[in-house]
Amino acid sequence: MKRPPSLQTNDRAVILSPAGKIDGYVVRDAVAVLDSWGLRPEISENALCDAGRFSGSVTQRLSDLQKALDDPDVRLILCSRGGYGISHLLGKLNFSGIRKKPKWVVGYSDITLLHAALQTCGIASLHGPMAQHFSDEGAEDIAVRYTKTVLAGQPLEYRIPVREHSSLNRKGEATGRLFGGNLSVFCSLLGTKYFSIPRGGVLFIEDIGEAPYRVDRMIYQLKLAGIFGKISGLIVGQFTGYEEDNQMYSPLKESIRESVSEYDFPLCFGFPVGHVKLNFPLIMGETATLKVEEDFTSFIQ
Repeated sequence: MKRPPSLQTNDRAVILSPAGKIDGYVVRDAVAVLDSWGLRPEISENALCDAGRFSGSVTQRLSDLQKALDDPDVRLILCSRGGYGISHLLGKLNFSGIRKKPKWVVGYSDITLLHAALQTCGIASLHGPMAQHFSDEGAEDIAVRYTKTVLAGQPLEYRIPVREHSSLNRKGEATGRLFGGNLSVFCSLLGTKYFSIPRGGVLFIEDIGEAPYRVDRMIYQLKLAGIFGKISGLIVGQFTGYEEDNQMYSPLKESIRESVSEYDFPLCFGFPVGHVKLNFPLIMGETATLKVEEDFTSFIQ
């Protein structure tokens, strides 16, 4: 797995919108943050287009992303937001340019699809805050600052206090390539050439707005596909924007724990990743060490 080079002063950075549409001020705010990092940010030609729920037609979105992937002088691609739409582009993208000269691609949510495709190409990428987060929270936000340090080449190391869900955690240590992302988007890749399971990998999942029974169905989809029998660790990030269903056999997090009860890999809940302010960046495709202890969960890449 190739890790893109660390960002340097005056490196070119492109903000583009491969999925949902976004307000112009949000992207301009993100430009200001990247500029404060010493980069040379630019907004792609169609990043601010509006085509219903999308940021432009398939042709427009594909053009922006392909140009950025191909351009050897671009060192960072920051997605403005997720939403829906990457699935329109995957089968049309040519990854030969980024294979020759890896660059950082940053995003999450629907960008899970792009991360998965890059992993099949042997390119690491960054699951982390996008332009919307940069605008909402500013340059001094902890997740934004972590993103900056990772892109600058600093080691990634988190030590997360266990305050909630300690009874659901399963202690242990695992080392393997990190994969996964948004649960519903990740599950949509099953059966495609972009779905790759690194044996002994560390899987992480998060989601927003999914009813507990739908989460349960997706967890069992992964289980029936044999995913949980191949991993060495599971990180359950933030599940938000839902209401518990008292007709289900257990609350959402407990149902996930029960679904993987027969496996012995370490398992942690409440990790700061997902559609939340504390959305800590993680390097997709790169080896990670997860250690779940009584009072802390540590994560190192």
